[in-house]
Amino acid sequence: MPAIMTASPVTTSREPDCSSVPATPASQSPSNLTDDFWGGLAAMLVALPSAIAFGVTIYAPLGSAYGAQGAIAGILGTAALGIVAASFGGTRRLISAPCAPAVAVLSAFAIEMTQKALSAPAILLLMALIALLCGLLQIGFGLIGLGRLIKYMPYPVVSGYLSGVGLIIIVSQVPKLLGVRGGIGFWQALLSPALWKWQSLVVGITTILVMVLAPRVTKLVPAAILSLLFGTAAYFVVAFFDRPLLVLAGNKLVIGPLAGSNVKFFDAMLSRWRALGAFDISQFDLLIYPALTLAVLLSIDTLKTCVVLDTLTRSRHNSNRELIGQGLGNLASTAIGGVPGAGQMGATLVNISSRGQTRASGVIEGTLALVAFLVLGKLIAWVPIAALAGILIFVGVRMIDRHSLNLLKSRATILDFVVIVTVIVVAETVSLIAASGTGVALAILLFLREQSGGTVIRRKSYGNRTFSKQMRLKKEMEVLERRGECTVIFELQGSLFFGTADRLYSELEPEIKQRKYLVLDMRRVQSVDFTAAHILELVADMMAERGGVLIFSHTPSRVPSGQDMVSYFQHVGLARKERSTRIFPHLDAALEWVENLLLQEEHVERPEEATWEIRELDVLRERKQETLAALEAAIETRTFKAGETIFSTGDVGRELYFIRQGSVRILLPLAGRTAHHLATFGRGDVFGELSFVDHAPRSADAVAERETSVYVLTRERFNALQQEHHKLALNLMDWLGVVIASRLRRADDELQALKES
Repeated sequence: MPAIMTASPVTTSREPDCSSVPATPASQSPSNLTDDFWGGLAAMLVALPSAIAFGVTIYAPLGSAYGAQGAIAGILGTAALGIVAASFGGTRRLISAPCAPAVAVLSAFAIEMTQKALSAPAILLLMALIALLCGLLQIGFGLIGLGRLIKYMPYPVVSGYLSGVGLIIIVSQVPKLLGVRGGIGFWQALLSPALWKWQSLVVGITTILVMVLAPRVTKLVPAAILSLLFGTAAYFVVAFFDRPLLVLAGNKLVIGPLAGSNVKFFDAMLSRWRALGAFDISQFDLLIYPALTLAVLLSIDTLKTCVVLDTLTRSRHNSNRELIGQGLGNLASTAIGGVPGAGQMGATLVNISSRGQTRASGVIEGTLALVAFLVLGKLIAWVPIAALAGILIFVGVRMIDRHSLNLLKSRATILDFVVIVTVIVVAETVSLIAASGTGVALAILLFLREQSGGTVIRRKSYGNRTFSKQMRLKKEMEVLERRGECTVIFELQGSLFFGTADRLYSELEPEIKQRKYLVLDMRRVQSVDFTAAHILELVADMMAERGGVLIFSHTPSRVPSGQDMVSYFQHVGLARKERSTRIFPHLDAALEWVENLLLQEEHVERPEEATWEIRELDVLRERKQETLAALEAAIETRTFKAGETIFSTGDVGRELYFIRQGSVRILLPLAGRTAHHLATFGRGDVFGELSFVDHAPRSADAVAERETSVYVLTRERFNALQQEHHKLALNLMDWLGVVIASRLRRADDELQALKES
């Protein structure tokens, strides 16, 4: 016998402690705070250069004098979002900062407003109001629980939109990379080499090369930081040969002083809000669509990052709480003059790799961004515009979904690729708002096309192949097999709505003209709309005109969409009493009702009132009276009330039951679900035969459907009877074998019918 090694005495009756959660909350752990600091620092170094570039890009259409304000707005947005969104959000380790979708929406809006000759202060006010509305909408999304729904934006729309945003960023930054002055578009700048500034090209190309190569050399310092440092260094190397570049005043290749008119940034920010009193309410319609688009995009961007974060850290985020936190963060950012943003993928991944653990890492990132603003504010003036353009071009290229080209490899996904291309084209030629609407509309059309192309019929069978669980006599089965073709059973699936209603009618129409009973099994139906309900009403009326009946079975009281289908059928009039429709809780009940009608039409009735006697058993008809008397002496009579359990699954029982009067339901219990109805036995039927033969525990429950009287033959008395009446016992066992075999054959027939349907 092997030895058993024990480390220490234990109490075996004690519950094991499997918890790995420390008693001290993670937010209070000193080690976690240290990890959060380093994670926040690394995330800030990644987020800040991009935020500066995003801010400059948004403010650029207003004129060169606003470039520095844009840079500061990017830093302030990073600070506000980092502190507020992390404090109130629902995702650990998430880093929030200004992002590309905000740049695409706000810069496009600024360009559009400048073309309408609005003044720069007025445009700044409108952009601030858009950001405020965006924050309020995000809070609303979270409060009404849309956080779980925004994640389900069709992927082709998201892919096309992000690719479109990436192209917009590239197109807007190429002229800056080339050193072409404002007001000249992408193609004109690209086709006019005489306008290029070699100094900008050197700085921009250096920045891009460092962005590409830095991750291959070191992981310690973020590529964005290194590229900005090398780009700035390249600028000063170029300035060594071109001395005017060392002068800040009038220098178009750098961000420049905080404001062109020596007005301090915070004074400019306050003057923006003072201008609120002059806001024309008629301009409000200019804000709705950009604000809604921005809110949806920033929410999607955030939740997409949260999903990736959950996968990497095996955690779960709170979508609705996160949207509320993002909304509050964008409100705070706008209030202090910052740029709106979202949960940023790059900075978040750096935070994780730098061991950030809690939401405190986001707060630390925002705080360090604010410190950087206070300490390094004067140095921002010397950041080369071409370096920022190089960073943004690199970001834009990475936003383009090159993997979407794989959709062209299969005919099944070509239309999804068409959606992506359409969204990109509309984004480039019309607007981002129109692109999002077009993409969603096309995705809906593709969905309807797919749903309409599929069938809502999962299985079809007929009444001469599929029967109820009610065990029938031989003559009854002969009638049902002959008349069963009057009944057709359709098992429906999916959603019955305007896109599938015509297809459903086309499938049912041929059977309506030939069958008397049309059974629709609704157990796998997800939803029903008014159009489908109208089609079903039409089917019911057509059946009634021919003297037939439309029957619903397994109609769910609550489907995944939350719809109460039974109440809905009553509400739309489909289940009115005057209409010839019937609703049954289960398919078996519907089939039993139809079978009883067919048997009545053939005048086949069971003598239910008369008590069945054991002598009526076919195998005993030619036995001697003394043999029958011995059998009757071995059995006992028991009576069960309606609903009373005769035996349960797992019971140790060796009794065989013969039904004298009444009926018994055999049920298979299912964990957490309604028991499955296996069969219903009536007068003269036998049950309990499996345990009687193999001595194993009961495999199902037996419940009296109504007051029921049974004969009971125990295995012990049967064995004793066998000693004196061996032939009788042998005949009974042969008869039981035939019963079991016939039931197995019936099950085989039903399985074959299911397979062929």
